[in-house]
Amino acid sequence: MRRRIRITGLHCASCVRRVEEALLAVPGVSSARADLVSREVTVDCDPAAAEPGALERAIEGAGFGVLRADGGGEEAAERERLRETAGLRARVLVSAAFAVPLLWVSMAPMAGISLPPWIARHGALIQFIFCVPIVGAGLPLFRRGLLAILRTGRATMDTLVALGAGAAFLFSVAESLRHPASGPAHGGGHLYYETAGMLIAFILLGRWLEAAARGKTSSALRLLVGRESRTAVVRTAGGETAVPVEEVVPGDVVVVRPGEKVPVDGRVKDGESCIDESMVTGEPMPVPKRPGDEVTGGTINGPGSFTFEATRTGSDTFLAHVVALVREAQASRAPVQELADSVAAYFVPAVLLVALVSFAVWIGAGRGLGFALTVAVSVLVVACPCALGLATPTAVVVGVGMAAARGILVKSAAALQTAARVDTVVFDKTGTLTLGAPVVTDVTPLGGRGAQEVLRLAAVAEKRSEHPLGGAIVAEARGRGIEPPDPDSFVSRGGRGVEASYGGTALLVGSAALARERGVDLSAAEEALAAREAEGKTAVLLAADNVAAGVIAVADTVKEGAAETVAALRAAGKDVAMITGDNARTARAVARAVGIDRVLAGLLPAEKAEEIRRLGAAGRTVAMVGDGINDAPALVAADVGIAIGAGTDVAVESADIVLVRSDPRDAAAVIGLAKKTYRKMLENLLWATGYNTVAIPLAAGALFGAGIILTPAIGAVLMSASTVIVAVNARLLRL
Repeated sequence: MRRRIRITGLHCASCVRRVEEALLAVPGVSSARADLVSREVTVDCDPAAAEPGALERAIEGAGFGVLRADGGGEEAAERERLRETAGLRARVLVSAAFAVPLLWVSMAPMAGISLPPWIARHGALIQFIFCVPIVGAGLPLFRRGLLAILRTGRATMDTLVALGAGAAFLFSVAESLRHPASGPAHGGGHLYYETAGMLIAFILLGRWLEAAARGKTSSALRLLVGRESRTAVVRTAGGETAVPVEEVVPGDVVVVRPGEKVPVDGRVKDGESCIDESMVTGEPMPVPKRPGDEVTGGTINGPGSFTFEATRTGSDTFLAHVVALVREAQASRAPVQELADSVAAYFVPAVLLVALVSFAVWIGAGRGLGFALTVAVSVLVVACPCALGLATPTAVVVGVGMAAARGILVKSAAALQTAARVDTVVFDKTGTLTLGAPVVTDVTPLGGRGAQEVLRLAAVAEKRSEHPLGGAIVAEARGRGIEPPDPDSFVSRGGRGVEASYGGTALLVGSAALARERGVDLSAAEEALAAREAEGKTAVLLAADNVAAGVIAVADTVKEGAAETVAALRAAGKDVAMITGDNARTARAVARAVGIDRVLAGLLPAEKAEEIRRLGAAGRTVAMVGDGINDAPALVAADVGIAIGAGTDVAVESADIVLVRSDPRDAAAVIGLAKKTYRKMLENLLWATGYNTVAIPLAAGALFGAGIILTPAIGAVLMSASTVIVAVNARLLRL
């Protein structure tokens, strides 16, 4: 069983590791994955082995709070984030209000500014009075940091802050008690109230900015959740009743009025309207809906009213499935994050060790207790495991969210990272590069008849046919305003064609072979037949009273944007190929139309998968784009499987990425987005690693001989800025 639990108090990579270890210690838990951005932990456990409430108790025992367990909880999480942001803002205002006068009292003598005599005489007491409210504003930092050590023996980012600020404050209190009557020199030289105060103020400011930035990274998921309806109007024998959407079950008849959201998935029973389905298709034009048409929950009704029968409700709806996929992907970890997580596990203990060593070294060098304490505090506060912990999750959240907004569902961060390295893209043909259904492409009249007449007679003959080619001819006729009448007689010839009669005329529509069997002279039709077949189309002959009357070409036409997709991928340096079970002639015709040179045709599903594996064995990173059941093995065999959303359930489930709109252009878009997202991951990791590599030695006094030293206050500013930079850099991602 999988459970998702919203938690509070998660602030750094060490926190993530701590909560995961606490949950893994619970009997029955097989995996636990905490997400620093969403503040959610996903737990796989055996409900028979895990005691009720054991997970929540483990989380609380590790020093974190449980906000909400199971279910989406997006609204509750957003309320909690807003409450947290508001609380941080209040603490920032309090700390700033007292930090400014504290800084003036403590630093003015050092800047040569004279203080009023009564302030100079009682400088230590005044600084203490100003510092206490700041320490009060930062109490959550102290509480979390110290409880982490006491409860689990593990230090976190808050532990570093608590130790740094606490040491500066307590040392200053001790000095104040030893020398209650302090002069300007004393207040400036041996008291560190301003260090503790400014440190807490800047940390709180950074946390506030981080919370605001973190909220923006999750905006795509909140927009998706916002599409969900809260209520539905259900028609019963007693009339119409508004009920919570959770109570709607398959089979219920739901009423939708103008401008309302469609609450769940279903099929129209009565009425007509136009629905904005841009959430699903990305297309802005409203889609007409009539009885028998499918409707999707979360889409918006237009001017008409209609009723529909609910077919999928609750977590089975399309929108619920999309939200679940996006949430899972955003919470997953990219492989590149594993290295950062490994470093973060040892980061805080290493920083504590560096601070202690620095303190001892400077004491041994004779620089005095005050200087050594300043250096140690600077090391503690300048280090930033948060930046390491947030480096890739923020980029993943933004990237997956942007993809979802375009109708591209990325199932995991690993898929996104792998897609960034793709150098070969292999397309299926039918339903992927083509529409997947035959349509009439050409009508060539013969024997003096017009094109409309040829199409009308062919549609009459095919009206009772169940063959896809016959259906395409009838659909084309109706599309041109021709409603074919019923034939007087009709006989199907086993997939080779049909024979019919109408108004005294004998009609034959089918293959050239069938026409020859019936004695039709094909000399006038041979050129048209050969030309259409050379184009990879199926040429259908119409004969009237045993005379060739026309040639109708039917083909599975290329999708709009297919050629554009191939061109974009090739421009990006990708090799593009097509693999299909169709015949070589048709495959080559489609390949020419879209600009693909390499074609593998006539392959069975297992052979498709083997070709994909062969490319992988040659050192290629392969993305397979397909839609059918026969594509599923190849989708699994590829490094990245990309499924067309209108394809079969098997293909969609087998793929790593789903193109909901079934637009081939989204295949190129998601590969481009993956590359940009991966670049942001690397940029963030490089920044976080480089920052700590430079800042910690500087804070420890590595360049003190050159006159360069980081004070605790500057260290706090840099630490807060490093975390915010990571979040803001991820937000700069563009599709």
